[in-house]
Amino acid sequence: MSDGAMGEGAMSDADHRARLLADRAEAVERMRDLGTSFDDIVDAARDSNLDDEHDPEGSTIAAERSLVSSLARGTARQVAQIDAALARLDAGTYGVCTSCGRPIGAARLEARAAAARCIDCA
Repeated sequence: MSDGAMGEGAMSDADHRARLLADRAEAVERMRDLGTSFDDIVDAARDSNLDDEHDPEGSTIAAERSLVSSLARGTARQVAQIDAALARLDAGTYGVCTSCGRPIGAARLEARAAAARCIDCA
C-alpha cells in the first residue's frame, strides 16, 4: 500500500517498516535468549548425575529441551514472516492479500504486522 492511498489514521509505509523492524529485533533477541536457555539446559544435564527422566517431582530435562526448541522454531518462523513482510513492503505489495489480492484490513495489520493474507483468506 502506498502512502498516498492511506485512509485517515492509517499507518504509513515508514510506520509499518519501523514496526516490522522493531518486531524483528525483538524476535531475534528472543531467539538469542532461547539459544542461551537451551545451552544452559544441556550444560545442566551434562553436569548432573540425577536420573531426572524418572523423577516424579518435576519436568524432565528432555521436556525442557523440547519446549525451548519448539519456542525457538516458532520464533524463527516469526522472523521469516517478518522478512517476507519487509520484502512485500519493498515490492509495494505490503497490505495486499497474497491469496486473493484484496487489501488486508488496517486493524489486522495493526494486530499482526507481518500478515500476508486478509482475514477471509487466513
